[in-house]
Amino acid sequence: MQSRITSASIPRQGPEHRTATTGRGRPGSARGPVGPTRRDRYAHRDRPDRPGPDHRDPGWPPMSRRQAALLAATLAGYLLVLAGVLLNTALVDLDWSVRLLRPYERWPRLEPLLDTWVVAGQRGPSAIAAFAWLAWRAHRLDRMRPLLVMGIALLLLNVTVGAVKIVTGRLGPHYAQYVGSPELFSGGTIFPSGHTANAVVTWGVLAYLAVRWRRTGAVIAAATACSIGLTTVYLGTHWVTDVLAGWAAGLLVLLSLPLWEPLVAAAEQRLHRRFARRPLPY
Repeated sequence: MQSRITSASIPRQGPEHRTATTGRGRPGSARGPVGPTRRDRYAHRDRPDRPGPDHRDPGWPPMSRRQAALLAATLAGYLLVLAGVLLNTALVDLDWSVRLLRPYERWPRLEPLLDTWVVAGQRGPSAIAAFAWLAWRAHRLDRMRPLLVMGIALLLLNVTVGAVKIVTGRLGPHYAQYVGSPELFSGGTIFPSGHTANAVVTWGVLAYLAVRWRRTGAVIAAATACSIGLTTVYLGTHWVTDVLAGWAAGLLVLLSLPLWEPLVAAAEQRLHRRFARRPLPY
């Protein structure tokens, strides 16, 4: 007896009925085979000893044109002040005009307050306070970068400012001997102002390392550095040109910090591999 069972043919599915078995996204997509997932592509970041397809050494974005222009302008201003002092120009006359004005005698009530405030620019107290906060931040982030950036900044400051101080040998206003003289090459160490440059670098680095309040920190750091520089002029411990050069010297260090970031990253990687177990979150 002939069977009535007929083989039902399976209808061919058109593009509108295909599922996403060979593609990703909504049904009906005609994409190719499913590639590696996001988790697969970035899994190598948890294993720094196994480089993945996107593995690159930690770097830092290059300096922008605006930053380079600001760096060049600051260096030009620094050199102009230095040349103005060396050539005994009108800048030296400005120094003596303020020196003979004796602000600390005209407004003596401000002296006790400003004597205390100027400590914020001294290298020892400001560095201790800054390093204490950065050490806490480095411990919290489990990274050495904050301490390394501050260390490099202070090293650059001491080398550059210290060299100019030794070469110029300028005496301060309280030890000046000849009216109208720039008082150079006399064994002094007053030019440029270390108080001012240190205030720019120390508090500027804190703003540079800030994440949420960077603009606010930059405003506070600028106000602190400006006020400390003017305070030294009021107290008679520095000439006006010392402060101008100190502002420029400190700003040069801050503006050059992005150029040192690759070195900071390499040093941090070495320290982390030696003393830690977890990979850095680059």
